[in-house]
Amino acid sequence: MSEHGAHRVPTAGHTADDDLTGYQVDATDGHVGKVSKYSRDLGPRFLVVHTGPWVLGKDVVIPSDAVMGVDHDARIVQLSRTKAQAKSAPVFDEATHLGDPRHRDQLGGRHGAGH
Repeated sequence: MSEHGAHRVPTAGHTADDDLTGYQVDATDGHVGKVSKYSRDLGPRFLVVHTGPWVLGKDVVIPSDAVMGVDHDARIVQLSRTKAQAKSAPVFDEATHLGDPRHRDQLGGRHGAGH
């Protein structure tokens, strides 16, 4: 159990049917953002996280293997990454990520557990 009471499970705490949109995202060293509405479109292998303030922030793509757990009661996703690592993840581009499934496969290979 993490400090937020979440349990680590093989599905990274969520399944394709779960909608984590709006959940707070915490890195190992503090709050990093919120789950973006685009996460549901990418499926359970990735989270799209909106970092920073609403207008000035950006959406980044985080592989689900970086999720340590999800606390559905508190609506918190806990990452195994630091804030700097999360914010330096690839920027989500709707046309690229949703328009080309091959790009998602390449993204997972480049930015998986070794990120």
